[in-house]
Amino acid sequence: MPDIIVIDTCVLISNVLRRLLLRMAAHGCFQPAWSAVIGDEWRRNAARIWDVPAADIQAQWDQLQRDFPLADQGDVSAYKQGLQRSDPKDWHVIAAALAAQERNPGSTVAVVTRNIRDFNRSELRQRGLFLFEPDQLLQLYWQINPELLRGLCALILADYAEVGRADETLEAVLKRERLFRLNRLCAMPAQEGKAA
Repeated sequence: MPDIIVIDTCVLISNVLRRLLLRMAAHGCFQPAWSAVIGDEWRRNAARIWDVPAADIQAQWDQLQRDFPLADQGDVSAYKQGLQRSDPKDWHVIAAALAAQERNPGSTVAVVTRNIRDFNRSELRQRGLFLFEPDQLLQLYWQINPELLRGLCALILADYAEVGRADETLEAVLKRERLFRLNRLCAMPAQEGKAA
């Protein structure tokens, strides 16, 4: 499993995925990583999508930076050099992964994104990077530690109850988030989920 995972903006923007992945990181599953560009994109889009004041979003971002002080790879533009086959709009994500790789020799580095088609797998593989879609990544972590993932998934409903949406089911939330594999694993009895 990856030691470091660059979380693309399209994944961070989901409250469910952001909280789940960062809780996994807090439990030592991996070290999260992002760049200044990912942070800018997240703050801009979160304020617009959630219709929340920019100051509130900035406060949330500042808290993420404090919670994960090694995550921000800063200005990664120098690491875009030589990238050609992935979508140029996503070079900054690959550059963040390359920066994390250089700063952490011997660490396995991956990118988690919903925009898989924008990344050329061969280009990432040549640079020693891995690429995952969120549901795929969560399924792999479930195989390693189903008890932890089951417990963290239970917190999703607690998050929803906190904002007055206690009537949501985990199945409905995971399906809406397109986490179909994770939903199937959560639906299994605890013993079956171990063998998944």
